[in-house]
Amino acid sequence: MKRSTFFAIAGLTMLPALLAQTPAALRTRVRPQIPEADRSASGKVFLEHADLLTKNEEDSFMVLVGNVMFTKGGMTMLCDSAHYVAETGSMDAFRNVRMEQGDTLEVTADELNYDGISQLAVLYADPGREVRLVNGDVCLTTDIFYYNLAIDIGYYETGGTLTDPSNTLKSIKGEYSPSTKEASFYSMVHLNSRNATDTLDIYSDTLLYSTATHVAELYSPSTIVNARGTIYTRYGVYGTDSNVTVLFDRSIVVTPQGHTLTADSIFYDRARGFGEAFGNMELTDTAQHTQISGDYGYYDELADSSFVTGHAMLTEFSGPDTLYLHSRYIQTWRNIDTVHVEADTVAGTAAFLRMDTTYTAVAYPRVRFFRRDMQGICDSMQFTQEDTMLRMFVNPVVWSEDRQIFGELIEIKLNDSTMERATLPRNGFAAQHIEGDHYNQLSGKEMVAFFEDGQMRRLDINGNVEIILYPEEADSTINKIVNAESSFLQAWFKGQTTERVKMWPATTGTATPLFLAKPSIYFLPKFKWFDGIRPVDRYDIFVIPERMEQLMQNRPVRDIRYAPRSMDALLRLMLPRDEIQVEPDSENDSENPTLDETDSAAVSFN
Repeated sequence: MKRSTFFAIAGLTMLPALLAQTPAALRTRVRPQIPEADRSASGKVFLEHADLLTKNEEDSFMVLVGNVMFTKGGMTMLCDSAHYVAETGSMDAFRNVRMEQGDTLEVTADELNYDGISQLAVLYADPGREVRLVNGDVCLTTDIFYYNLAIDIGYYETGGTLTDPSNTLKSIKGEYSPSTKEASFYSMVHLNSRNATDTLDIYSDTLLYSTATHVAELYSPSTIVNARGTIYTRYGVYGTDSNVTVLFDRSIVVTPQGHTLTADSIFYDRARGFGEAFGNMELTDTAQHTQISGDYGYYDELADSSFVTGHAMLTEFSGPDTLYLHSRYIQTWRNIDTVHVEADTVAGTAAFLRMDTTYTAVAYPRVRFFRRDMQGICDSMQFTQEDTMLRMFVNPVVWSEDRQIFGELIEIKLNDSTMERATLPRNGFAAQHIEGDHYNQLSGKEMVAFFEDGQMRRLDINGNVEIILYPEEADSTINKIVNAESSFLQAWFKGQTTERVKMWPATTGTATPLFLAKPSIYFLPKFKWFDGIRPVDRYDIFVIPERMEQLMQNRPVRDIRYAPRSMDALLRLMLPRDEIQVEPDSENDSENPTLDETDSAAVSFN
């Protein structure tokens, strides 16, 4: 190569006298060839300054020493010394290497190798030191840093750390774009965030992160841990400033209280302790041995309340047999009762002894439930943990083996999920199928049934007692029908057998041999047998027979109006703050999904 050609490529202007010198002795201060050129508009590398330049004839590079400065577009590179190949714009830079762009981006290292053709810079740190990229309030450190200037992407493959005012992220591999402020992390990723009250840790193998919004995107099996619980997900978005996350692909949220929320997609607000689930959701309470499932639901951790609808089902599994219950809506909430002691008149304050926490659950409308030893239907149901009472409203019917009870209201006292007592306070009716058209029947104003080990042991009837019984003979056959009336009755049972019946004070009635009995005396006026609408298994609870609809016709089905509470927060998570314009929904402005005024009776139980 001719010397004049070489210097033209290098972008240098040399005095003619210098051309006569030998290459080995060639030394000069470097000045730009075209000082007025617009460096920012060119993709070339310009050598702007060096205190000393040396070029050997046999070398393809020149040696630059002292206050070396290159520019490429808006990027400036400074170092103590460099080997520079002007033809390709490539270089090796040594000691105090610094790349700067404007007043926000700075990369420092001990050595740099730059390929002018691929525009890839590789920066190295000496042992015990780090390559350091600072972009505003973001700092990235690693041992070896690869910076592709063509696409403005930097990456590392031997472990690195990125920090910003909100979080610290570590991984084996990572990428960062200073212009977009977006980062990608791979292999053993750990995001850590600390504040005065909580610590957030995210563990993953693939995590995308924006240093502008502090939002992390997860694309591999990941674990999110904080004081309010743990999240397991394979695909999700987490706002580390807002503590709002959107999860997909059957993610799981586990709370310290023992609740587990799973669904196809989940919206979770950690600060409010609020989770909203869409698609095949399941909320499991291990402490209460219950699970609520459905197509949509939410869980309010702070209020300890939940709501579910769409193929809604409550499962209770504390006992040997599991109870499956379905209705259109299922709600639960926590009740806190404070027990006070005497007020301190001197201090002028009142102290409390303790706070008792109990739970209430309601299901409505068109309730159907199945357990192996008990099945039932009603229009609405309420369970209160405080008194362990299950109350069934609007034409409730309960079956147990060949027995059936119904009335205007059924109240069931539970003991460890086992039925202890059933009360029908108004117009109760009990029946037991014997064979064919023959049923034991009891009717009265109030009925109270007592159970032992899941079997009815005694029945009390108070007021307007009417009975039809088929007493068993010694050989377990029946040959007569008893019709009787009285004011009060007590009956004792053992298995399928009626052991004894007591009626008082006055009793009227007849005993008729079956071969003489007319069908007109087989049934009491209020007799009904609802076997056709009885749930036969756990799947049958979702089938609402037409006869059941007719039975509940005085309580028409009405939809609850609710709006998912996550929509506004989703926008705030995904969009920059200055782009958010959320109009209030005047029709769905309630924070909780609740009944409208016309539906209030469905959960206002007396």
